[in-house]
Amino acid sequence: MIRLYTIKHNGLIMDTTTLTLRVPATVKEQLDRLADATHRSKSYLAGEAIRRYLELEVWQIGEIQQAINEADANDFASDEEVNAIVRKYAG
Repeated sequence: MIRLYTIKHNGLIMDTTTLTLRVPATVKEQLDRLADATHRSKSYLAGEAIRRYLELEVWQIGEIQQAINEADANDFASDEEVNAIVRKYAG
């Protein structure tokens, strides 16, 4: 059974649901301490961590896929372009 809830986050109304997961005890303890220190709920902090992780992973997968597409199209930097970048950053 999935329960949906509506919350307000940063001025936006969002539908939420419950997710149960297992984490190492040390992670739970860190989450407890962070929640106490920030006066945020553990649920909020865990949700933010998951959201940030997913955002980064989606970006990274997109960049990898773009690079694969460029490689498949033989769209590589020329020797001159590579050398110019090396000179710029490596002296």
